Amino acid sequence: MAGKRELERMVRQRVRIRFAKTGDLRLIGHRDLARNVERVFRRAGVPLGMSQGYHPKPRISFPSALAVGIEGLDEVMELELELEVPCSADALIDRLRPHLPSGLTFGAASWLRPGGKMKARLQSTTHQIAVPRKRRESAALQVAAVLACRHYPLCRPGRDEPIDLHDFLEQLTLQDGVLTIRLDATRPGAPSPRDVLRAMELDDLERGDRDTDAVFLKRTRIGLQ
Repeated sequence: MAGKRELERMVRQRVRIRFAKTGDLRLIGHRDLARNVERVFRRAGVPLGMSQGYHPKPRISFPSALAVGIEGLDEVMELELELEVPCSADALIDRLRPHLPSGLTFGAASWLRPGGKMKARLQSTTHQIAVPRKRRESAALQVAAVLACRHYPLCRPGRDEPIDLHDFLEQLTLQDGVLTIRLDATRPGAPSPRDVLRAMELDDLERGDRDTDAVFLKRTRIGLQ
């Protein structure tokens, strides 16, 4: 009974946290990331809300899983917490930060209103990749070719039918050696940034070569509805 009374005193709060996943941590998968997040909360002594049933799981959601090998500079997670005493969002982050592994950074946090939807809805994603100096002229021509076309068919591995990139493309720019790709994520079948790089014959940038250091994609922003 004591355990039940203690549970009843818990305050259930939902929080949205912006975070970054950088460095070697970009090489772990989404499930491993979720386990790292659970470990951070456990070490900080902040209890997560759990699902019901025979195999309860922490109530954690991510509007968009980050592909392996891509850094995330402005990612989003939403969690349900069971707190004995309500606290400010800033105080929560201060409590968690000492327990973060290298490469995982917590930024701004905000409490979500009770009774609202748990999962955030994705609006768009923005990715960037550095283009080596010797490739910038050809990359600029590829960008111009895509933007000049009214329709730009894009084929994806494992898919029979091509899609029109312009149905999803919101931004494609090359400025100061950085290629920026922003894609609408509200429609089904949206391409990935790697699909776009492949269509522009720039997918080898992630692999690097003998003359350049390997570079990698960075997701710089997740836009929410």
